[in-house]
Amino acid sequence: MSSVLSGVLQFAALAAALALSYRPLGDHLARVYCGDRHLRVEKWIYRAIGADPSARMRWPAYLRGVLAFSAAGVLFLYLLQRLQGHLPGSLGFASIPADQAFNTAASFVSNTNWQSYAGEQAMGHVVQTGGLAVQNFVSASVGMAVAVALVRGFASSRTGELGNFWTDLVRGTVRVLLPVSVAGALVLVACGALQNFAGIHEVGQFTGGPQQWNGGAVASQEAIKELGTNGGGYFNANSAHPFENPGGFSNLFEVYLILLIPFALTRTFGRMVGSVRQGYAILAAMVTVWAGFTALMLWTESAHHGPAFDLAGGAMEGKETRFGVGGTSVFAVATTLTSTGAVDGFHSSLTGFGGGITLLGVQLGEIAPGGTGSGLYGMLVMAVIAVFLAGLMVGRTPEYLGKKIGTREIKYAACYLLITPALVLVSTAVAMSLPSTRDAMTNHGAHGFSEVLYAYTSGANNNGSAFAGLSADTPWFNTSLGLVMLLGRFLPMVFVLALAGSLAGQRPVPETAGTLRTGKPLFTGLLVGTILIVTGLTYFPALALGPLAEGLAA
Repeated sequence: MSSVLSGVLQFAALAAALALSYRPLGDHLARVYCGDRHLRVEKWIYRAIGADPSARMRWPAYLRGVLAFSAAGVLFLYLLQRLQGHLPGSLGFASIPADQAFNTAASFVSNTNWQSYAGEQAMGHVVQTGGLAVQNFVSASVGMAVAVALVRGFASSRTGELGNFWTDLVRGTVRVLLPVSVAGALVLVACGALQNFAGIHEVGQFTGGPQQWNGGAVASQEAIKELGTNGGGYFNANSAHPFENPGGFSNLFEVYLILLIPFALTRTFGRMVGSVRQGYAILAAMVTVWAGFTALMLWTESAHHGPAFDLAGGAMEGKETRFGVGGTSVFAVATTLTSTGAVDGFHSSLTGFGGGITLLGVQLGEIAPGGTGSGLYGMLVMAVIAVFLAGLMVGRTPEYLGKKIGTREIKYAACYLLITPALVLVSTAVAMSLPSTRDAMTNHGAHGFSEVLYAYTSGANNNGSAFAGLSADTPWFNTSLGLVMLLGRFLPMVFVLALAGSLAGQRPVPETAGTLRTGKPLFTGLLVGTILIVTGLTYFPALALGPLAEGLAA
């Protein structure tokens, strides 16, 4: 079977599975965030943290909850790593150095999961399960909460209230992420993924001596790693490691978990605003970009020339023979069009244009379908920009879902769009000016520049994947990337919640003959065009110096 046909069949199976899950999960999410009843375990949690689940929050209070909870998470995870050498279950590993502990804490709390360490050689069971896995759940739940708050902004009328952050956080974790992760972990264990708390042991004899492996609660962490679009692997090889991803079926199942909630949230959006057609319009834009990027990746990775490629069965450098070009291409697109960052092959080994596709997927803002929560609110901000542009073309005040997009709203949306590119491009420029960066680059020229550009793109967009040729475990990269990850996660949330509060305070305006019908295919096309044009104008010069130059020179 050709690699293209294999990829197409996997894509079709994936699309069918997601279509079957779309309505039930989307409707369940709507009930979770719109219901008034609290489960007993949720009441215990509210009591333990001192939260009042009945309190209604305006956007500044909601934002304070997001920032306070996340700051506490960074501090807790940082201290847990710094104390690892004194904790039971550390497997004999020493405490994590300060700069790397900060980088990892910022990474997992911001839902980035960038890793400048090899998990099996640095982190013991306590840090992995009590620190990293916990953040996989709650960081994803924070993203979902912010997305729901923005949807409430569109659905509300003259209240300014966005719900209760603590309620949204607990419900998203208890009612959505936990049960689906348990089911996902059982499937992965059945496929052969590792799940234990074994210590370090030697396996066989190899050149240079015996190989050492340690066990761990891998399947349970792998499930939430993909479901919560986190991406941090238990092992350095991430989802290319057979303990995390044993075979072809588990590979496709992990991609399914990555895309499950981001796509379903569009149904939730439609239900909450009272028009499922609006959700379908957003879904159609996401699917169009996802399908287009997958087709391009399959083409670039399969259009090989020469006997070496033919003998290898394709551009197989950096790819697992268990997955081949088709499985790796489908996985790479899914993980970069979401904020997952998990990899089942090394992006640095992709063809020049293939690496550019993964980089561009992250630069789009990971909105097709995007991260768990962050994809929906990112796409809704792009929808606000799209209706604003449409309003300029016809000379009338733009409206979206009955809310006027005025000066205040467009300023919030514009600030959201500008933050991430500024972090990426400024940080890359500063890093490239430092001699230490050139020493950390495995490759030079266009590919070496792509390594650095990819690192800061991945960090600012909270993706977490890497080109893998950059030696990023240095004080400069650990500190700068940690700051970029935190700013790239929480500064956009400030403007998303401010936009939500502004919309929630408005009175809906009735539709007229001149109102743009945002539930139609025309709006979907306008939205996709806006996404591609805005991203292209922002990043084209940087892409021309990196993957485009490399691809044209090949």
